[in-house]
Amino acid sequence: MWFVVLGVVLSALKLLDIGVVGVWSWWVVLAPFALAVAWWTWADMSGYTKRKEMEKMDERKVARRNKSMAALGIDPRGFEKKKAAAFKASQAKRTDKIEGQREAQRQKARDSVLNSRFDSQSTSRIDGGPDTKR
Repeated sequence: MWFVVLGVVLSALKLLDIGVVGVWSWWVVLAPFALAVAWWTWADMSGYTKRKEMEKMDERKVARRNKSMAALGIDPRGFEKKKAAAFKASQAKRTDKIEGQREAQRQKARDSVLNSRFDSQSTSRIDGGPDTKR
């Protein structure tokens, strides 16, 4: 958009022969219009304009939602804070549950290792005699 505005201003100055622009070539004066066409082509091909349009639409949606919540007497910021706090609490509970399960697995592995060793009451023999646990 700025290229178009610049092109219009430069064209007006050229037509009225005002200042230095009056002696410039028409190619220089009309160059901002070509740059505007190049910019719009790139913006459309890259998805830049669509992305900006979607961001504006999302902002309008949030504003409309906040306005509706305010009309109902619900503080939208407080609602979002409560929602975030509830999510954080559920994540903490889930993490604690997973850590408890992992600790139980570790304890089970420790117990199985301790129970698979020789009895501590007897002495072990290398030849595999009756003292060793089978």
